[in-house]
Amino acid sequence: MNATPLRRQLLRTGLALGAALALPAARACEFTTGTLRVTHPWTRASDGDTAVLCMKFDEVVEADRLVLVETPIATRAEMAGELALPHVDFLIPAGQTVHLEEAGTYVRLLGLRFPLELGRSYPLRLGFEKAGVFKANLTVDYGRFR
Repeated sequence: MNATPLRRQLLRTGLALGAALALPAARACEFTTGTLRVTHPWTRASDGDTAVLCMKFDEVVEADRLVLVETPIATRAEMAGELALPHVDFLIPAGQTVHLEEAGTYVRLLGLRFPLELGRSYPLRLGFEKAGVFKANLTVDYGRFR
């Protein structure tokens, strides 16, 4: 019996496993502005005219503020929850991880143009006072992603 095919298969498996462990884990729905990372902007399915927008900010090397949220699925956005404001203004302190989440402060999307269906994603623009404006995806999901 020739052991060469078995050795090759073991070598391939070992190399594949090594490559998977060596590469950093890539997460869908995250982007870095250069001064902070935004992870998983999401909302729940909705057939009403409002939706709750949640996301996580971490790896914050310089304090910044979220000052703009735009998406073609809604006419406007405002702060809601613990920090209710008629506009978007959310402090992101340096060196901390902060969340926009249903149980605390979040962004409310108003004037939804159509029902939001589970599993869909929509364009989203997030504007920061210092880092500028960035494109992201808003995912319609079941719940939190930490």
